[in-house]
Order: sequence, then structure tokens, then C-alpha cells
Amino acid sequence: MKKKLMLAMSGGVDSSAALVLLSEKYEVIGGTLELFDKDELCGKCSSKDIEDARAVAQKFGIPHHVFEMKQPFREKVMTNFVETYFSGGTPNPCIQCNKHIKFGALLDEAKRLGCEFFSTGHYARVEYDEARGRYLLKKALCDGGINPKDQSYVLYDLTQEQLSHIVFPLGSLDKSEVREIALSSGLVNAKKQDSQDICFVPDGDYAGFIERFSGETPLNGDFVDENGNKLGTHKGIIHYTIGQRKGLGLSFGKPMFVIGKDAGKNTVILGEQDKLMTRTLTAHDINFISIDGLTAPLLCKAKTRYSQAEQPCVITPLESGRVSVEFEAPQRAVTTGQSVVFYDEDIVIGGGIIE
Repeated sequence: MKKKLMLAMSGGVDSSAALVLLSEKYEVIGGTLELFDKDELCGKCSSKDIEDARAVAQKFGIPHHVFEMKQPFREKVMTNFVETYFSGGTPNPCIQCNKHIKFGALLDEAKRLGCEFFSTGHYARVEYDEARGRYLLKKALCDGGINPKDQSYVLYDLTQEQLSHIVFPLGSLDKSEVREIALSSGLVNAKKQDSQDICFVPDGDYAGFIERFSGETPLNGDFVDENGNKLGTHKGIIHYTIGQRKGLGLSFGKPMFVIGKDAGKNTVILGEQDKLMTRTLTAHDINFISIDGLTAPLLCKAKTRYSQAEQPCVITPLESGRVSVEFEAPQRAVTTGQSVVFYDEDIVIGGGIIE
């Protein structure tokens, strides 16, 4: 008898191809999230995605459920996004959504419906390590080695309990293989393009979304140098992020970058590129996967952005569950609010939010 599994169906090609693979082994039911209304806050209408997911489910003759989670998504993801920007940071809403919504609330719904397992179209792997007695989150593979589509970075917050229920069927496939599976199965979304933007800010205008969501207009403030000398006037700190060069509206005769933000003083600090480099950072809200916790300095690798290659470093435990990270070489544009994720080769050790 096949075991029951819920597949999170986004309406995209990845989760649809995952259904093709999972149907051979599991009794699959589909679950699609409804996160906001059409035209709400200029977010994209999710109804087309729901229709695509439903069409794929119907083709395979599996039950399909739509779960309305607008309020928790607003509270856990959108509000965090806005508050982090106002406090001077740059958030990663996909990580918050995975933590609280997809692998939180939706996984709970799967259990309520009697599903022993839960799956998504993420490019990653889960394995149980007998020697450690732990579930491991690993990078996705493909014929060429580590898959360039690997999404383990945005999954570092998964717990042992969650991992014990999770199946990632695309963990050893590349994108071309996934599209071929969808095409050969005649799926309606086989050629659907991947989303490149945050789902609730499809036009990429983060500041515009923040103003609409909060009802607040950010105050102008000062561009300053490292010594606090005024260099010009900015249009609100939510318009800027660390490492930004374009869109400053100032000319200095040399490249200048955003190297810091002070929400308390409402200032944006500018400097030359070398001022973007740092070897150390501190992180909080740490989640460890491959180890129980950190009791002594650990040599590993880490990255501070999704698209970055991980770099050698030492992580050291601090009080209150925080960690310090010292890189072997200086890193560019380490940004408050983003996540630092630790790796041991292809194994995710864990990660946390940069202070």
C-alpha cells in the first residue's frame, strides 16, 4: 500500500514535474497556497497559479486542496519584510515563507489530512544519517556535480521533525531534465517561466510595496561618509541596500557605494568599494541541522547570499544562542537581515540571520 504524501503545488513546472516522479511511489494529494488577493498591494494574482496547479492535479486524477493563508503570510512574511527594511536591514522573505508557511502551516495541514510525507519542488536533498542519528539537508546534485539550481540556502531553517517528513524528488535533476519530464507528460505548465521576483512584489519595486503596505512615507535623510559628514540627501532608507551603487542621485567623480545604514539617525553611509569588505559578522536565530548545537569553534564554509559561493570560515558560539563568523578572506557587502548558511561540503550545517 502506498504511503500518503502531500505535494505543495505552486503552479510552476518544478512542483508539477515532482508530481510525475512522486506518483510512482506515493498516494499523492496536492496542496496549493492562496497567499493574497488579486491586485492586493500590487502583488501578482495567484489565481492563475492555482488554476495551473489544479489542472495538473486533474490530469493525474489526484485530490487538490487550496489553503487560504493570507493572514499568516501577511503577519510572518510581509510584515517581517517591511519591518526589516524600516530597521535598516534587507530581508529574505523566501526563507521566512519556508519557515512559517510552506514547511510550517502547510505541513501541519498535510498531517491533519493524514499524510505521512510532504514534498515540494525545491532543488535539495534529504537523507538520514545512521551514524549521526540525524536527518541531513544536502545540496542538490546533477550530472555535473552540485546543481547550480541548488536551493539549500533558503531551507536551512528546517528542523529534524520537519525533515523526517520531507521528500525532495528533484534533488538529483537539473532544470532541463525537469522540463523534459513535464513536456513528455503533457503538463500545461511545462514551458512556464520561473519566477524571478518576490511573489508579492513582482515589479521589483520594494519601496513602493513597503509604502503601500505600511501606509507610511519614508522620511528624507542624510547621505553621510564614515565620519558623519553630510554628502547629500536621500529619499528614505528603504530605497537602499548594502553594496548599492546606482540610483544614489549623487556624483562624486569616483564610484561610491552604500556601506551602511543607521535607522536611528535616518542616515545612509557611503564609501568606496574597499569599505564594503569585512571578514567578520554576528548572526542570531541560529538553526542547526547536521549537529545538535555549537559548543566550540568549528571550521566550515559559509555564504551570506543565495548566489554566492561558500567561503572558508570559523564559526564560534556566543551567548544567547548567537554565533560569530570569521572568514578566511574578506567578504563583500555582508548585509543585516540576510542569512548566513554554513556548509560541510554538500551538507548544510545550519544558518542564521545576520545582525
